[in-house]
Amino acid sequence: MDNDSTRAKIRLFVEQPLGEGQDIDLSEGQAHYLFKVMRQSIGANVALFNSHDGEWLAEITAASKRGGVVRCKRQSAPQRLPPDLWLLFAPLKKARTDYIVEKAAELGAARIVPVQTEFTNAERIRQDRLQAHAIEAAEQCGGTYVPEVAPLTPLAHILDTWPGGRTLIWADESLADAAQSADLPPAPAALLIGPEGGFSNAERARLRGIAGVHPIALGPRILRADTAAVAALTLWQATQGDWG
Repeated sequence: MDNDSTRAKIRLFVEQPLGEGQDIDLSEGQAHYLFKVMRQSIGANVALFNSHDGEWLAEITAASKRGGVVRCKRQSAPQRLPPDLWLLFAPLKKARTDYIVEKAAELGAARIVPVQTEFTNAERIRQDRLQAHAIEAAEQCGGTYVPEVAPLTPLAHILDTWPGGRTLIWADESLADAAQSADLPPAPAALLIGPEGGFSNAERARLRGIAGVHPIALGPRILRADTAAVAALTLWQATQGDWG
């Protein structure tokens, strides 16, 4: 039965171009999810997006254990790009890093950059796994854009190559004070969240000496790193982003 009058409940991110009549080959993982987990079959509708062409209503036209085909019927939502805001954060233990990436995708970060600092707990990340978490979050939250998850990059290199014209908003836990307020610059901007142990004295001195770095407080209490990431994204979106 054709359900064109309603939005499809199952959403998939694909990398192929989307347009009317376009056939999209499903990956083995997508086929397993659709046909084994969600029990879908030929004729069922799904929603597709690729970060460029909006959301498209598509119909399953072929199904097998290792693949399948869906055909685009019509655009069901326009492309919506997030504000030009990056999130830079020091990775934590696995589950908490996953949480930060998922919430950053849900809250509208345009790019996610794991940062290696002197006190960062994780020496490496699984970039592919974190990118998959960002894709899943976008699929679940109704977004039409998936932020790139960049490789783990040393903070010193990031600061050495920081692009002009983009404000780096540094969540400085030393500013925690009930009288402080978070004055957040507009896009293009980036939020920098430190590790559980905070930034080293050398890193703090470097940050304070760079033009274009904007330190802020996130309230009167020192927040856990994952909480700080969500709080900073929420504050920025509420005052400078696309929540208005």
